[in-house]
Amino acid sequence: MFDKDRFIQDCIEAVPAGRDAIREIVALAVSDSEGVMKGLGTPEHAGITPLYRAPDLTIIKFVWAPCMSLMPHNHQMFAVIGIYSGREDNILWRRTQTSIRAAGAKSLGSGDVASFPRDVIHSVLNPIGKMTCAIHVYGGDFFEPGEPRSEWDHEKLIERPWNIDRVKSLFREAEARANVMAAQH
Repeated sequence: MFDKDRFIQDCIEAVPAGRDAIREIVALAVSDSEGVMKGLGTPEHAGITPLYRAPDLTIIKFVWAPCMSLMPHNHQMFAVIGIYSGREDNILWRRTQTSIRAAGAKSLGSGDVASFPRDVIHSVLNPIGKMTCAIHVYGGDFFEPGEPRSEWDHEKLIERPWNIDRVKSLFREAEARANVMAAQH
């Protein structure tokens, strides 16, 4: 079974070796999706739950509400994403002279891992009608990064400063919409 404390310690020890070493740890963990679910608990709400936070490493349990979408954003640090339940579709973006444009995609299911460099811009969609659960590991402090982060408006793709409070409210709103939809069916 997934041991959260062992996982955190393994990630801490792997930080000096970099993103590929973290990716191996995350891949091993999510290869036993049921074990991770038991170890972290069945999700009751969508949201962002920090499991570990330091200046050089943040580990977060993400629970995406059904059919939730998160605007394009950057991290200014590497990211390793492991899915242990559901689906997470990532659209990858590239900067243009005035905005961003779609440049690729990665669709992840249970047991899949994606590794992104520090300069990636991506948006995230949970395309299914149930919660998606993921472990995200970042090579820095996700909540207070050393460099300013950006997000882009969904519709016009206009860049603005990243705002964690806005992101948290999107999780709450997406869960509320999903609950209304579930009650109607």
